[in-house]
Amino acid sequence: MALSERFSLRNLYLYLVCLITLVVALFAAVQFVRSTVSLLYPDPGYYGWYAPTDGAGTLTDEEQQRQEQLAGDSQRRQSVLDMVSAGTTLLITAPLYVYHWRRIQSELPARAGQDAPAEPVAG
Repeated sequence: MALSERFSLRNLYLYLVCLITLVVALFAAVQFVRSTVSLLYPDPGYYGWYAPTDGAGTLTDEEQQRQEQLAGDSQRRQSVLDMVSAGTTLLITAPLYVYHWRRIQSELPARAGQDAPAEPVAG
């Protein structure tokens, strides 16, 4: 395969799309794993004092439990949303990568066969 054929604009496009989809898929897979871990092992959380307090300026036990529950629910919801986002990104990038990579592979044998010298006939 001649160097000019290997680095044609079309091949450059196909290889760049494959590279970009692989990088995006890698980041999406990492985000998916992180979201799964966050869903299974939630952060203990940090709770602010945004609620009515009793006369002494502290939260009542009931209000603190309510805030902890709300924070946990919010964290679970965010983890699920992150998992859906990462999964969707993987579902979009995987077919794009496979399509472009197959295009590259289908063109390589034909071009490689053209440049290969003829085999000597045994006999």
